[in-house]
Amino acid sequence: MNARYERISSDVFTLHRKQYLEQMPEGSVSVFAGNDPLPSNADGTYGFIQNSTFFYLTGIDQEGGFLLLVKGGGEWLFVKETSGLIRIWDGDKLSQDEARAVSGIQQVHWLEEFWTILDREVKEKSEVYLHRDTTQLDRFRSFRSGEKWLADRFQDKYPQIEMRNPEKVIHPLRLIKSESELACMKKAIDITHKGLVRAARFLAPGKYEFEVEAEIAHEFTMNRSRFHAFLPIVASGPNSCVLHYVDNNRRCEEGELLLIDFGAEYGNYKADMTRVLPVSGKFTDRQAEVYSSVLHIMKTLKAQMVIGNTVLNLKKEALHLVGEEIVKLGLVSAAELKNTPEIVNQYLPHGVSHSLGIDVHDVGDRSTPFAPGMVLTLEPGIYIREEAIGIRLENDILITESGNTDLMAHVPLEIDEIERAVRN
Repeated sequence: MNARYERISSDVFTLHRKQYLEQMPEGSVSVFAGNDPLPSNADGTYGFIQNSTFFYLTGIDQEGGFLLLVKGGGEWLFVKETSGLIRIWDGDKLSQDEARAVSGIQQVHWLEEFWTILDREVKEKSEVYLHRDTTQLDRFRSFRSGEKWLADRFQDKYPQIEMRNPEKVIHPLRLIKSESELACMKKAIDITHKGLVRAARFLAPGKYEFEVEAEIAHEFTMNRSRFHAFLPIVASGPNSCVLHYVDNNRRCEEGELLLIDFGAEYGNYKADMTRVLPVSGKFTDRQAEVYSSVLHIMKTLKAQMVIGNTVLNLKKEALHLVGEEIVKLGLVSAAELKNTPEIVNQYLPHGVSHSLGIDVHDVGDRSTPFAPGMVLTLEPGIYIREEAIGIRLENDILITESGNTDLMAHVPLEIDEIERAVRN
């Protein structure tokens, strides 16, 4: 089948399964579920995004699938068969041969055979590994994903079998990106860069935030990105100080700043970038002063993104650096900072780094030591609500044996580069 993105070699997914099974007990049974389209109202949907772990292990990018792995006993992939009705309404799904070519799994069956084969493989087992995403926020608990549906059905059908979550094995594997995964992420970053350039050229006083968003979306689509990696933040003026502002409906006024936090998706892998643009093409002296403070913090923190450090340590250092900068910026006195050190949280109320990969906030604990192959964001900021100045700068950083590589080093970041991008 044709794909919006260039297919990843099946060797990648075969290796991922091999690495996973090497760490599992002999004879263990593991089951993974794909996602279904997210329903909206009536017969509508919000579209389809594959379960990240299922994609990581199979490369299958269509709804309604299961993966069954038995260490020392084989691997089975179950996919949806194209019916006459499906062909009329949705088009053909993967054939069994196509699913073999994508995943590298030879035993491919239709979904209807799943429970029969599972019955055979779990017979006399006392425990089975079923992956369930435990990183979802509490407000999403009411939504029943493919993983949750499978767990509920499994528990009803096999109450005597203990369900165990293999996330402690699979998550560390997902943290370390292969060259093929990095190639997808670099492609997503390049598309994001193009979106920034287009947005900067379009920006002018009087433009609406949603118009800027539309320019970015056009560039993404024309470059084979299927969708935004997350809801884009296009925040002008006072909105730049609202961390998760996504209404994107305000008019950009002369002399203001426009904060854009956005990223493209490519082959299910994500980019995450934040830039701040002067609506009129040039920063005011005060805006440039705050921008320079955040850029200094970013460069200082980037040098510390090396093997053995952690996201937690970066945040501690960031708060220290922001404290120094808000004194220089005249926002607090040195005495105030000493007496009430927590005041720095008002100016940096969020984290400064997170894992990045198939998910924007990818698997990984904030206390996990950095290791070669990990990709993390770096996103310090300073927010001054009373001045309507919100500055956040964000790049994606690859940890290497010798330090790190800034995957967005080619994207405009310095003040003169940003101003030139807007003026062009």
